[in-house]
Amino acid sequence: MKNKAVTLSDIAKRLNVSTVTVSKALRNHPDISPETTNLVKQTAEQLGYIPNIMARNLSARKSNTIGLVVPKIAHFFFGSIIEYVYQIAFSKNYDIILTVSQENAEIEKRQIQTLLSMKVDGIIVSITQETKNYEIFELVKSRNVPIVFIDRIPEMENIHSVVVNDRGGAFKAIEHAIKLGYRKIGHFAGYTDINIGRERFMGYQEAMNKYGVEINPEWVIEGGFGEEYGYKSFMELYLKNNLPKLIFTVTYPVALGVYMAANEVGYRIPDDVDVICFGNARIQKFLSPPLSCVDQPTNLIAENAMNLIFDLIDKKTDESSKKIIVESELILRGTCISCNEK
Repeated sequence: MKNKAVTLSDIAKRLNVSTVTVSKALRNHPDISPETTNLVKQTAEQLGYIPNIMARNLSARKSNTIGLVVPKIAHFFFGSIIEYVYQIAFSKNYDIILTVSQENAEIEKRQIQTLLSMKVDGIIVSITQETKNYEIFELVKSRNVPIVFIDRIPEMENIHSVVVNDRGGAFKAIEHAIKLGYRKIGHFAGYTDINIGRERFMGYQEAMNKYGVEINPEWVIEGGFGEEYGYKSFMELYLKNNLPKLIFTVTYPVALGVYMAANEVGYRIPDDVDVICFGNARIQKFLSPPLSCVDQPTNLIAENAMNLIFDLIDKKTDESSKKIIVESELILRGTCISCNEK
């Protein structure tokens, strides 16, 4: 059997049982005794049996698979969510089919089409920064495949989502900075046509307005969510000799771009320019200086998203839409702990 794939029939012949018995045993079906189930699984492992998931999905009403679509994988926030999603799925005897859209809306569309063709039981999505056309999501809904959006969500009616309190978290960060004495506060913002960019900007704006601190429009630069935008925005203001004293960045990668640019031009953080960001990463405590941030509890985001998708799969909820908001926490390290304004 080394030269061909082992089949259910091969296992059945070895044990002198039916292929139906083998199939049910491998799926832990209650019709099969624990002794027979264990024997079938042991024999399958000895023979080198690998299940054909595609074939199983085509014939079964449930595939025990969930599709997960994220825009980036080399990113602590999404990487952490992926880890927690996998842990929860494994505990529920589910498999995760992971796809990475690379911030490309066309790739995202093709990946969701592929997941639908694989007959996944549900899909969890964080949309790209360029997603504007929501037809693929409407298609998922029309197929009655449960879909839950996390972090970045489309502007659609009747959807299920799990998000962080982006506006409240941004407000906390700016309020803290103002109470330290900061007044020259800039914001390297994300795209405001995406919920996280828009909500974090609104939190910044609300805190500035509440405490009567003037917003300099030149210090609010809209861009993406990666390192290159932080670097580019810093250099743009630096070359104009117009840097604020504190920069609040929309994500941790944008803050990392600020660190890179500041180091390149010889600026010291936090003495010459201070930084605080939205989003946490293990590496932040090892930066020099360690970066303060608004923490997004990825474990709670993953847990709520998975509970919601399971409820939808098992039809335990008939709500047409549900939005779960997870609270954030301000974590202070080596930045934004004293004011550098004179």
